[in-house]
Amino acid sequence: MSARNDVPPSTLGVELVDGGVVVEYTDGRETFYNGVPEPETGSVRTPPGKEVHVLVTDPDGVSGVMTYVNDRNTHDDILESTGVGRVMLGTDEETELFPGVSVRTEGYAIVVEAEPEVASGRVFVFAEDEMSEHAYEIVAGGDGEAE
Repeated sequence: MSARNDVPPSTLGVELVDGGVVVEYTDGRETFYNGVPEPETGSVRTPPGKEVHVLVTDPDGVSGVMTYVNDRNTHDDILESTGVGRVMLGTDEETELFPGVSVRTEGYAIVVEAEPEVASGRVFVFAEDEMSEHAYEIVAGGDGEAE
């Protein structure tokens, strides 16, 4: 498998619907993140080994940017054609995805910290694999942990 690179995200369409979140890629396709996002204050620690996607929307939740964290499966050209970004982190590494939103590795888990008021919008975290899906919205306040 070839090395994966960081890819900057583009603005995507977003729709908050009953039962989940719809994201429209720049190529016109859509994906549905199933489940009403569970509110978590300040941060989310995802279960280890999950694919982690971070969505930061505008205050109205109609557009946003999506970034995959440590995704090793999707080729750069696919990400570029869909408008999805990617950030690759090493062990115990941290980076800012967007003003007010940072991610770091903690063992095999990913921790997303956010200040929605600084991000000027809503911050969603999706953690999934073939066995389960988790959806969170980081809200202003103290620290929360999701397991």
